[in-house]
Amino acid sequence: MDNQGVPGLFPMGEGEGGGNVVPLRGTGILPAQQIRAMIAAKEIVSPVEISEDQLQPASLDLRLGKRAYRVPASFLPGPDCTVMERVRLYGELSVVDLSSADGAVLEKGDVYVAELLESVKLPGLTEMKANPKSSTGRLDVLTRLITNNATAFDRARPKYEGPLFVEIAPLSFSIRVRQGSRLVQARFQRGIDEQLPPKKLEEYYNSGRLANVKGERLPLWNYLVPVSVDLEGASGSIIGYRAKSSTKTVDIDRVGYYSPAEFWEKLSVTDRALELEHGKFYILASRESVGVPPELAAEMVPYEPTSGEFRVHYAGFFDPGFGWINGRAEGSKAVLEVRSYGVPFMLEHGQIVGWLRYSPIVMTRPDKLYGHDIKSNYQGQGVALAKHFKPWPG
Repeated sequence: MDNQGVPGLFPMGEGEGGGNVVPLRGTGILPAQQIRAMIAAKEIVSPVEISEDQLQPASLDLRLGKRAYRVPASFLPGPDCTVMERVRLYGELSVVDLSSADGAVLEKGDVYVAELLESVKLPGLTEMKANPKSSTGRLDVLTRLITNNATAFDRARPKYEGPLFVEIAPLSFSIRVRQGSRLVQARFQRGIDEQLPPKKLEEYYNSGRLANVKGERLPLWNYLVPVSVDLEGASGSIIGYRAKSSTKTVDIDRVGYYSPAEFWEKLSVTDRALELEHGKFYILASRESVGVPPELAAEMVPYEPTSGEFRVHYAGFFDPGFGWINGRAEGSKAVLEVRSYGVPFMLEHGQIVGWLRYSPIVMTRPDKLYGHDIKSNYQGQGVALAKHFKPWPG
C-alpha cells in the first residue's frame, strides 16, 4: 500500500471531525497504517502472511499457532523464565494439535496456553497491549496474552523480542479452534500511557461525542467516562441474556450458525433490577450510546471494586469509529459481559457498571474506521450475542 506508515497521511486539525480535536502528537495508540509499517519493518512477523483483514483501525487480530498446551492453572512465567519453560515445569506436556482443518476442542473449565503465529520485535518506545476480541468475550472465554519473562498479563514491554502466547479459559461453553483462529487483538502504544487532558475530555463528553443518554448525563470520574446498565430495554424488548449450562461446543470460526436458544436464555424486562447469580454469565447493554471519534480509541476498565463484586467487560477495547455517526455517539451500545464473583449481586437500572478511558491516536487518524471502512459485526448494536449465533427466532 502506498504511503503506509506516513505520519501525515490523514492529519486532523481544528474543527475536523466535529469540533476541536486532539493536537497532532508523537505519543499515543498507533493507527492501522503505522501497524502496517511495523509489519513492513519486521517488527511484527509471522510464518504465515499477515493479511489486511487482520488490521482493525487501531489494533491487530492475532492468530493461534499449531499447538496449545493444557495446563493445571493460570500462571505468569516471571522475570527468569520463558513461557515454555514454565509449561514444562508442570510435568508431562498435554499437547493439543491445532494444525488440522478440524482443529481441536478446548473444554470449558480447563486452562490452555497456545502459541500465536505472530511474534514481535518492539522498538524502544513502543509497548504492546492485548485483550479478547469482542466475539471471544461474548462467549465467556477469558484470554490473556503472555510473553517470555512476563510479570503482567496482556502486555509486551518496549524492546521485547520474541514469541507471543495466549492463555485460554473457556468458562461457559467448550470451543473449537484451529491454527489461524482469532481470539485476541493487540494494540501498540508509543510513549507513556496517555489519556485525554481533563479539559479536552470534558469538551468531548459535554458535546455528546463520547456518550449519549436520555436525561441527565452522569458526571465524569477520575478522568473516566461512566457507563451505566440498561435494565428497562426498548418497548417490549429483552434486557439481556444468561448463559445456559450447556455441553454443546461453539466453533470459533463459524458465523451465524448456532441456534441461540440452545446456549442462552432471554432475560425479560423486570422491575428495573436484576440479581446476578454467583458464577453465572450475562450479556447486558449500556444505557448510553457510546462513540469513539476517529482521532481517539477507548478502553473499558474491566473491574472496579468500588462498583461491586462483578466483572463487566472482557473485551474492553473500542477502535476508532465505533458508534461514531454524524460527529456524535449515536446508536451503538456498549455490550457488557458480566460475571458476579464471590456473592450474588443486585444490579439496578442506571447503576454505573464500568468506566471508559479515552486515549489519543498517535499523530494521525486511522486510514479506516470501525463501521465505516471495514465490515464491523457490532456497529449499531443493542444488546447482542456473539456473531456465531443466528438471530433469535420469533
